[in-house]
Amino acid sequence: MRVWLDHVGVAVGELAPALAFFRDVLGLHVESPEEVTSQHVRAHFLHMGPSSLELLEATAPGSPIARFVEKRGPGLHHVALRVEDIDQALAELHARGVRLIDHAARPGAEGARVAFIHPSAAHGVLVELKEPAPAVARFRTPVRHQLGDLELISVSDGFFRLDGGAMFGVVPRALWQARLPPDDRHRIPLGLRPLIVRGEQTMIIDAGCGDKMDARSADIYGLERAYHLDHALAEAGLSVDDIDIALASHLHFDHVGGFTRRAEDGRLVPRFPRARYVAHAQEWQDATHPHERNRASYLAENFVPLLEAGVLTLVDDGAEIMPGVSYRRSGGHTAHHQVVMIRSAGMTAVFAADMYPTAAHVPDPWVMGYDLYPMDTLAFKRAFAREAIEREYLVFFEHDPALAAGILREDAGRRRVQRVI
Repeated sequence: MRVWLDHVGVAVGELAPALAFFRDVLGLHVESPEEVTSQHVRAHFLHMGPSSLELLEATAPGSPIARFVEKRGPGLHHVALRVEDIDQALAELHARGVRLIDHAARPGAEGARVAFIHPSAAHGVLVELKEPAPAVARFRTPVRHQLGDLELISVSDGFFRLDGGAMFGVVPRALWQARLPPDDRHRIPLGLRPLIVRGEQTMIIDAGCGDKMDARSADIYGLERAYHLDHALAEAGLSVDDIDIALASHLHFDHVGGFTRRAEDGRLVPRFPRARYVAHAQEWQDATHPHERNRASYLAENFVPLLEAGVLTLVDDGAEIMPGVSYRRSGGHTAHHQVVMIRSAGMTAVFAADMYPTAAHVPDPWVMGYDLYPMDTLAFKRAFAREAIEREYLVFFEHDPALAAGILREDAGRRRVQRVI
């Protein structure tokens, strides 16, 4: 059983003096309070990196916290340990003869499942076990969408994690963490969702991280590929042999890592054996001549073998890749980053890649710290958003872990995404 310190619970008699110290003197940020009606308590969380303080305020005279304060006065109430599987943890403790207050988990604050160990088993300390609620729903299933004469299939190559601060740039953590809560290493969950376009030919746009990442990098990026692109293709009734065109929005490892694979003899070969691979010519130039700022994202193993195999085509801004599908330069994230415009029967879908990596990034100033040219991103987003809202484009979000595509709406100056997939 693995455990981590989740929070320390402090019972308070009067909330105002407690906030005067923890918030006003220490400068800790206090989340909005949450009432746990089953325990007649109001919880105020003060987050401090991977762990928190929880100020517990009684909401009824006979509640456990009220009785605690009446008997002992305000002060340390319990220590909460985070576990991955609370049912398994309770079974293991019961088997070891540990005295439990709760033999089954019950609802706690923040949607968690909790249970308490009796203080007599923990040297006088009341210990809470906490299994946090899944921070973000994970959306894996391939989903089909008909756009005129084109069939769009959103597929998954699994999930990974990146630093939340880097993903949201100058946006304060207090604003973004409610949408994509970070883990204890400050990383947020992100999807890897390529898009298949079926018309006269079958195209895949980007292909996730692939399976070549070493163990150290996989740990750094929290790579999760128990379910990956091969599974998604099979669920969609396809295989790598059905892909005619593999199109790169840009050449970062989390977008084109799946363009190549390692053969049994160790050689790097194209992942889609029948496909013509397409990339932007200037993006290729940047990727093959990296500098200190972008070297970690451009990994030659993901794209140079395509040139060596003679299957790579380089094109320019605005190029039509197949009927109804064309590049549109956004820049910003990289100098020649491309969004992909997909048009049929008067309707338009957009594969936004890293211009809108998640639905949380639709506000214009929510620009990634990873972007090499953030003001270019901002300028493109300003113009593109107006167009997308007016014309009701269907926007695909490649890295959103829970939402594949939606339509941008704006109400009273506030922008949102209406989920479609």
